[in-house]
Amino acid sequence: MCVGYRGGVVPNVLSMVLAGGEGKRLAPLTRDRAKPAVPFGGHYRLIDFVLSNLVNGGFRRIVVLTQYKSHSLDVHLSRTWTLAHLLGNYVVGIPAQMRRGPHWYSGSADAIFQNLNLLDDERPTHVLVFGADHIYRMDPRQMLEQHLDTGAGLTVAALRVPRSEADQFGVIDVGEGTKIKQFLEKPSDPPGLPDAPDQTLASMGNYLFDADLLRELVSSDATSESSRHDMGGDIVPAVVAAGDAHVYDFSTNEVPGAMEENRGYWRDVGTLQAYFDAHMDLVAPDPSFSLYNYQWPIHTSGRLFPPMKVTEASRQPSTLANTMMCSGSIVSGSSVQEAVLSPGVRVHDRCEIEKAILLDGVEVGAGAQLRNVILDKGVRVPAGYQIGLDPALDRERFADRKGCVVTDEGLVVVGKAEKLPD
Repeated sequence: MCVGYRGGVVPNVLSMVLAGGEGKRLAPLTRDRAKPAVPFGGHYRLIDFVLSNLVNGGFRRIVVLTQYKSHSLDVHLSRTWTLAHLLGNYVVGIPAQMRRGPHWYSGSADAIFQNLNLLDDERPTHVLVFGADHIYRMDPRQMLEQHLDTGAGLTVAALRVPRSEADQFGVIDVGEGTKIKQFLEKPSDPPGLPDAPDQTLASMGNYLFDADLLRELVSSDATSESSRHDMGGDIVPAVVAAGDAHVYDFSTNEVPGAMEENRGYWRDVGTLQAYFDAHMDLVAPDPSFSLYNYQWPIHTSGRLFPPMKVTEASRQPSTLANTMMCSGSIVSGSSVQEAVLSPGVRVHDRCEIEKAILLDGVEVGAGAQLRNVILDKGVRVPAGYQIGLDPALDRERFADRKGCVVTDEGLVVVGKAEKLPD
């Protein structure tokens, strides 16, 4: 049993957050930063969501395994996630230390194998292994309670998705009770659920292991030349084959303060379009994911900016609808709809902005028109400039330009501090 667990702090559970991925599909947003450090929702970074879920749930011994372009992530962790060390709490970034030889992590399982010294130091009975770059709220205590009740060696958190979307996920075929019968990698014909035949269970990439089992698995995997050294692709199927894996249905998770319409919300923002769509979820009149749950807050750094400000210019009033504005942002005599304005964004007069994500310090010149855009930090939009009104012109300007991307859906993404082409 887990000594001291009464639905609160769990002193013998270690949390490992996997934050080492390159995030190539999010380029150019990941050109200078690790994927978990990508800004989201104005004030936040992607990693703030998993860390908030763990900390709110009482899991406050957390190591973040980093690798690629981790400087901004390391700075964010040091400035934001300082817990009370007197009580044994911490969030600490662990860079790739090459303890097992002169090579980087070759996969998520190898990342854990190369850091087994952390288990030696902390001697946990259980280990939470969570991803670092998903948008969701979850109370992990309920997953632990089921894990203890079933006596599982591994519990995999899973969400319900339409069967038509199963080819994007690792899919779980459930046997008796919560026991996993099969783990299927992106199947074309996935099994339906007994209570919802048109749905199936997809892995969220969040795992709970008995610590001794995790050590045994990653150590054995490290000696296999045929392994990809991946948690979902190699470790989980091995436990399923041994009959020791169970599934936790995320739809049953009860988050304090959450509205019923937000139940089961989980987004993998691994592509630019998914990142954009998740922001549009935030600004909808009835958001499918709300940042305004004060019983289960998403924590982040409190940066010092003056209040946001909305003014008229030359007797032209500003109009805003379905928009989030962060501190330090100013809109002067312009129209802004379905947008997220991050700290320090400045929108001059007579602009028209629709379906836009503007990161820190973006400045939009007078009379500019922006639609379906993501502008990274420090981008300056010249007066009268247009993006998103003429798809052919957008592709001519941005498609082959370094630091810029035009997606298949026509979304224009401009990298950090890039100068816009004429």
